[in-house]
Amino acid sequence: MDNKQAYEEKVKAQLDNLNAQVEQMKAKAAEANADAAIEYNKMIDDLTGKRNEAQAKLDEIGKASEDAWEDLKVGFESAWNDLENAFKNAMNKFQ
Repeated sequence: MDNKQAYEEKVKAQLDNLNAQVEQMKAKAAEANADAAIEYNKMIDDLTGKRNEAQAKLDEIGKASEDAWEDLKVGFESAWNDLENAFKNAMNKFQ
């Protein structure tokens, strides 16, 4: 397995894990009172947007040539860091 493929598989697994946790947040939001649910849903929407950005960057990596993917990796890492920070903040509020 080459480095690009290994990297793609690793970050896809991370995104899948995050998607599962967002689904758990959605379930908690559905059980919350109206005011809390509104706030939770705003956080979930923000996370979904950031997740979509990270997924788009990952898709770019998948389409890139073996020579170019390393350059795209920087953009993905930035999007991933953004997503991770937003997710950590949301998790703190969900607890």
